Amino acid sequence: MPLQSRVGIITGAARGIGRACAEAFLEARAGGVVIADVDESAGAETARALDASGKRAVFAKIDVTKKADHERVVAETVQRFGRLDIVVNNAGIAGAQGGLESHLEEDLDRIIAINLKGVYFACAAAHPYLVKAGYGRIVNIASIAGKEGNPNLVPYSMTKAAVIGLTKAYSKEVAQSGILVNSVAPAVIETEIVKQVAPEVQEYMVSKIPMGRTGQPEEVANLVVFLSSEKMSFSTGFCFDISGGRATY
Repeated sequence: MPLQSRVGIITGAARGIGRACAEAFLEARAGGVVIADVDESAGAETARALDASGKRAVFAKIDVTKKADHERVVAETVQRFGRLDIVVNNAGIAGAQGGLESHLEEDLDRIIAINLKGVYFACAAAHPYLVKAGYGRIVNIASIAGKEGNPNLVPYSMTKAAVIGLTKAYSKEVAQSGILVNSVAPAVIETEIVKQVAPEVQEYMVSKIPMGRTGQPEEVANLVVFLSSEKMSFSTGFCFDISGGRATY
């Protein structure tokens, strides 16, 4: 199996794409999956639902905007499972909507802290463990908005573009360390985060998809499993499209 014995942390895994990734990891025989989420109730429920034994799926509360939280979760993961091989940075929010001129400073601070700093801190916390092991896979969940930009979602689009840039730059720093860092750019995926977006914005985004439908969380998860596995061996720094054909570059 592609993830046999590997151990991974998935942020924002209580629901949506993150939960689908956790389920797919277990199906791929991962040795351990950490459901890292700020929502303690939903995160713990997800861990129990996916693995009632508590041996392979565990919950860890995390505020991704806090560097110390990432460091704690990484240390706890290594202590619990004896290793860390994979980090999937999935936690994110849609954030403020409307025209660029309408956003408050605190709106920008919040979305940058969650969508961008959260990814940065996770990579930094995992870095020494992965370098020491000489192996690692990091998958950052970006967005098609980071490639093309969505009107009335400037803060979201700019943070996801930054995640793609972070992926490209960091991947080159560790390219000879056995660590591969890639990102994924989903289009509209049928999750709770879509409900945070105004109906007219949803309609605009779906209209741009040649396949004419929204994606499903498990479709993203299947790609993430591949990118997290040893089968992915000669691609790093790339942003993989999963947008129903909206952006094929």
